[in-house]
Amino acid sequence: MFQDPAFWVAIAFLGFIALITYFKVPAMVTKQLDERAEKIKAELDEARKLREDAQALFADFQRRQREALSTADEIVARAKEDADILKKESIAELEVSLKRRQELAEAKIRQAEEKAVSEVQNIAVDVAIAAASKLMQDGLKDNQSDALVDQSIKDLGSQLN
Repeated sequence: MFQDPAFWVAIAFLGFIALITYFKVPAMVTKQLDERAEKIKAELDEARKLREDAQALFADFQRRQREALSTADEIVARAKEDADILKKESIAELEVSLKRRQELAEAKIRQAEEKAVSEVQNIAVDVAIAAASKLMQDGLKDNQSDALVDQSIKDLGSQLN
């Protein structure tokens, strides 16, 4: 028995187990494994939380993007409405301005016509006065005075041009 190597291997094995138990090696290994498992569990929990946070941020980003697109559409629609209003106002102002200019041009034309009529009347009066004074100076007879008046009327056309 003491000479049998299997006996000594069994004793060494039992001694090894006794030493491991005495120094609490299995407890340390178990403790280390438990700590490692807890650490892995904490990392998984943190990874799950980070994933949930990332999904929430992504959903928030998508919501903000939709809101931004909606706001951009509203701004474009409002700008089109403002442009239409501005166009209508500009057309109305242009029409008023054109009407005012037309009225001013018509007034100037009327003034020019009145001035031309006044000048024609003044020239006619001057011609009539000249003819009358010539008749008075010359003391002409009726038929001669009629001819002189007719001649003055004919001359009036050349004097107006």
